[in-house]
Amino acid sequence: MSDSTFAIGLGIGTQNKEGTWLEVFYPSPVASPEKSIIDAVMESTNYEGGNATLVLDESDLNRLHLTLLKAGHIELAERASRLKPSTQPVVLCVLEADEAPANPAEVYLKLQLISHRQVQPHKTKLDGMFGLLVNTAWTSEGPIDVRELADRQLSARMEGRTIEVFSVDKFPKMANFVVPTGIRIGDAARIRLGAHLGEGTTVMHEGFVNFNAGTLGTSMVEGRISAGVVVGNGSDLGGGCSTMGTLSGGGNIVIAVGEECLIGANAGIGIGLGDRCTVESGLYITAGSKVALLDENNSVVSVIKARELSGQSDLLFRRNSETGAIECKTNKTAIALNEALHAHN
Repeated sequence: MSDSTFAIGLGIGTQNKEGTWLEVFYPSPVASPEKSIIDAVMESTNYEGGNATLVLDESDLNRLHLTLLKAGHIELAERASRLKPSTQPVVLCVLEADEAPANPAEVYLKLQLISHRQVQPHKTKLDGMFGLLVNTAWTSEGPIDVRELADRQLSARMEGRTIEVFSVDKFPKMANFVVPTGIRIGDAARIRLGAHLGEGTTVMHEGFVNFNAGTLGTSMVEGRISAGVVVGNGSDLGGGCSTMGTLSGGGNIVIAVGEECLIGANAGIGIGLGDRCTVESGLYITAGSKVALLDENNSVVSVIKARELSGQSDLLFRRNSETGAIECKTNKTAIALNEALHAHN
C-alpha cells in the first residue's frame, strides 16, 4: 500500500435490480486523506488496500465509528455513526491511486470531489466513465434505471401516486449532491454533477456548466461552459455565448479561458484564451478561422489561423463591420503582440 491515498468517500448508494450502482451520494468526500484515516478503515472493515468499493453493514459502521474516534477524526466518526439507520446501502469507496474508474461508485466519488472543489477539472482520471454509468431517470422518487421506469410508473399509479421525471441522463444535476459555498445558480438543472464552480460564481438561468469543467473564481456565466472547459478568475461569459468542449470534435486543443476575459453575448470560441482577452458579441472563432492581425495603426500585419493565437493574452477579437473579416489586436499595446505576429511572417 502506498504512503498516500488519492481519495475516500463514505455515502449512500442506489442500485438497479441487477445490483449495478445508479449513483452514490458522498456528503463529505476527502481528497488526500490522512494515513490514520486509512489505517482506521483497514482496521474496522474488509478494505485491504488498492481501489475498492465496499458495502458496509451496521457492525462495520460501529467499528469504523470507534476506530475513527480513537484516531481523532471526530467529524468522520460521527458521519459513520449517523449512517447506521440507513435503509439504502452504505458505500465505502477508497481510491488508493488516481486511476481510470472501475465502477459507477468510483465515478461518482471523482465527480463529487470536483464539485466540492477538492479537485480541479482535468486533475483526476475519468477515462471510460461513460461506459460505466447507467442511463438513469432522475425522478421525484429518486434515481431509477430507465429500463425499470415504466414498471415503477405503473406501480405508482396503482397506488395513487405519480412519478415525475425531471431528466433522463447519465449525469444528475450538481445541486442534488453538492452546493458549494459562495455561489448563485439561476436554474440548478443546467449544472451537471462534476461541475466546478469557484467562490463568487453566478450562473444565470441560461448559463450551463458541464462536468469536469467550470470556473476557478468569481465569474458571471450567462453562456455555455462545455465539458472540459475551465474559466479563470474574473472572466465573464455573456448571454448565449459558447465554448467548444473536449467532446465537440474540436481536435486536441484544450479550450481554457484565462483570467479577466470577456466573451460577448452570442459569441463563441474554439481556441483557448489567455488573460484579459475579449471576444466581440456575435463572433464565433474556430481553430481554423482566418484572423487578420492588426498593428497599433490598425494595419494588417498578416493573416493566420486562429489556433496560432490560442492561449495568448491581451487580445481583442472583433469582426470588421465593412468586410466581415475577423480581426485581432492587442487589448493593451501593439508592441508585445507585434513581436509574436512577425514570427509568423
